[in-house]
Amino acid sequence: MADTGLDRIDKQILHELQRNGRLSNQELADRVALSPSPCLRRVRRLEEQGYIQKYVAVLDAQKIGLGLIAYVSIRLDKSHRLKSMPLSDFARDVQLWPEVVECFAMSGDMDYLLKVQVKDLAAFSRFAMDKLMQHPSVIDMTSSFAMQHIKDSTELNI
Repeated sequence: MADTGLDRIDKQILHELQRNGRLSNQELADRVALSPSPCLRRVRRLEEQGYIQKYVAVLDAQKIGLGLIAYVSIRLDKSHRLKSMPLSDFARDVQLWPEVVECFAMSGDMDYLLKVQVKDLAAFSRFAMDKLMQHPSVIDMTSSFAMQHIKDSTELNI
């Protein structure tokens, strides 16, 4: 593993906060065998240095009515860049679509991979037809639908 500049205690802190970001400083300090003041200083340093980007609540998508997950591969018209719209405009526009929960620029045949989370197939169809396929840069789209949720983790192996 690459040297991250983190010592064992930093890694323990990150591990514990990934598992439960709502730990109090006292609980965290106890778990990593530090007193509260040095523990808090380390957490603040990890935040300032960007190791900890944000704290979030992970919602149950089923319970809030977003039960369909689609992975969508997008291919852009590269000649379109010469006409008027740079490729980065697609990446910018994706930021405005709440249906897209993740977006990656890809190597290979397709340019982007989107994770789309919506209520149902009808909602996906509306999104695909009214937004994705209407985007001036998009020339091809391939969708795959998640059939079963096997693993879902936000924890990174540090």
